[in-house]
Amino acid sequence: MRGPTKTFRLAATLPLVAALALGGCADQLGSAPAPSPTRIEFVPKVRGIPYFEAMDRGGLDAARQLGVVWHSTGPASVDPAAQVKILRDLIAKKVDVIVVAPNDPAALAGVIAEARAKGIHVLTADADAPGTQREVFVNQASAQGIGTALVDALMAKTGGAGQYAIVSCGPAAANLNAWIAVQKEYAAAHYPKAELVGTVYAGEDEDVATALAKQLITSHPGLTGLIGECTTSAPGVAKAVGDEQKIGQVFTVGVGTPQAVKPFLLDGSCSQSVLWNVESLGYLTAWTAKQVADGKPLNPVNKVSLELPSVKYDAATKTVLLGDPLLITADNVDQFKY
Repeated sequence: MRGPTKTFRLAATLPLVAALALGGCADQLGSAPAPSPTRIEFVPKVRGIPYFEAMDRGGLDAARQLGVVWHSTGPASVDPAAQVKILRDLIAKKVDVIVVAPNDPAALAGVIAEARAKGIHVLTADADAPGTQREVFVNQASAQGIGTALVDALMAKTGGAGQYAIVSCGPAAANLNAWIAVQKEYAAAHYPKAELVGTVYAGEDEDVATALAKQLITSHPGLTGLIGECTTSAPGVAKAVGDEQKIGQVFTVGVGTPQAVKPFLLDGSCSQSVLWNVESLGYLTAWTAKQVADGKPLNPVNKVSLELPSVKYDAATKTVLLGDPLLITADNVDQFKY
């Protein structure tokens, strides 16, 4: 009786062992690691200024909602070579998507091509690099919209006449140069009594912008207006007007972040800021990067979020457009916390 009993137990055990073995294999197959989330690296023109910090916050907010990783690495200065080095480092790290706001589009053409050759997606945002292998440009507003709004805002204060000057940032920044080109053409056509007496470049340094604006005020006694073309020169030119006690004589407008220009809007040294919702631009940038990484097509009109229900995409230029410029005054500046 003992022999048959042992045989039965062994025979009964074999199916159980086989089932456990198969179950173990199934567990191992089922526990295969999930694919890593898409890694998006944002390279702004320069680190440490409120504008790009606000854009970064928008990107981080989108990343949390979309299930991607968003990280920002910016250069300490607007030296184009510094951006090239950062992009090469990111290529070596094999990130999924690089989004860059170029200081000098031509300087980045080669390294963008290197990234694409390695299978890394490359987008531009805030500023474009036309003529390179970038896949999509995430644009904050059209050059026409920004340029005409700046000129109209300034001429409303100067009576459409007198001398004015522009204090820009990087001399090779494609977005700033596009806005300036629109301003020159638009002002010449619509405000023939106004004279542009100079365009100078301060990098992304507010103190340099202030110093250059003071030089313009001194060298042009008939100066009635200044345009600060970027988010560091906008408060810079306004500060110069206050320092030189020219409030009410020399009017300024610019592309300034709300809280940076708020003191100058309140004291009258800045009349108006022409901008856009920078955090929304960061959100849209992260969303667009994920679409590209996932191989999803961009539609002529895209529902990005409740706040961005109808974002347009132009296939001919491969450009996503956030929307119309936002006009910031003393009355609405406190609606924005950046």
